[in-house]
Amino acid sequence: MTKAIEAHGLTKRFGKTQALAGIDLEVDEGRVLGVLGPNGAGKTTAVRILATLLKPDSGTALVSGRDVVHQAKEVRRTIGLTGQYASVDEDLTGVQNLVMIGQLLDLSTKQAKVRADELLAEFDLTDAGRRLTKTYSGGMRRRLDLAASLIGRPDVVFLDEPTTGLDPAKRDDVWGMIRMLVKQGTTVLLTTQYLEEADALANEITVIDHGKVIAHDTPQGLKRQLGGQTLDVRAASPADLPHIRELLVSVGTREPEQPSPDQLSVPVRDDGALTTVVAALAQEKISVAELSLRLPSLDEVFYSLTGKTVSEEGAA
Repeated sequence: MTKAIEAHGLTKRFGKTQALAGIDLEVDEGRVLGVLGPNGAGKTTAVRILATLLKPDSGTALVSGRDVVHQAKEVRRTIGLTGQYASVDEDLTGVQNLVMIGQLLDLSTKQAKVRADELLAEFDLTDAGRRLTKTYSGGMRRRLDLAASLIGRPDVVFLDEPTTGLDPAKRDDVWGMIRMLVKQGTTVLLTTQYLEEADALANEITVIDHGKVIAHDTPQGLKRQLGGQTLDVRAASPADLPHIRELLVSVGTREPEQPSPDQLSVPVRDDGALTTVVAALAQEKISVAELSLRLPSLDEVFYSLTGKTVSEEGAA
């Protein structure tokens, strides 16, 4: 499969800070690569290099087969970029913002207006298109910003934490738009502070920490790397929790955890633990509201790789 993005040995230093220490990234055409890592891991620096906004100190990177340093102008014609914060001009209308960007991309005024109307319709902003963007909600600005990155029909789109600050409903809207892009053949590199976002959208995930790639795999592959599965039991009655805990101790690889007042979770070695627990619960006539066996969550994988949780870091 043809590579839309190829980066090898990228390094970048800002004074005494080593932002990137030789990372490799590859993304096949028409796929989504999720890039995760703690604050300061180097995610945004990598995106800025690939988008030709920064030059690496060393290493090479190709986007759509073009060198990001020596063919930067050609690269810019094939990419779209949405940063962590909406970059629209608040004193222009939605239409004016999109037309201006189209003209900067060498579209004629007529072509830019046609493209702006298409994108406003796709992003459900037609009714708001003639209003000043200072009147837009945060979610509307984010959608307009994403639309702006697509004016030139890019082959590759860089989305640097595109749903930061959005409520769950608006985040779902953006997810739908990203899936639409991929269905149309666009390649996406996505950095995100939401692990469930990477899990839902990415074909593959690269985890960066201290400027280095520490893991790369599919979401399911990363979960399997942690090993084993987790058995979750939600009690129908809180009074049964001590008995359920005793059962889980007998099948688990470590002490059960209690993620919520009525739930216990424990890592297990294999599927046989589920059968054992079901039989024991039936024998002791203990009713449960929920019983499931699952792979580790991406959050648990992230913690195992970096020693940090998302809540500790504030970003991933």
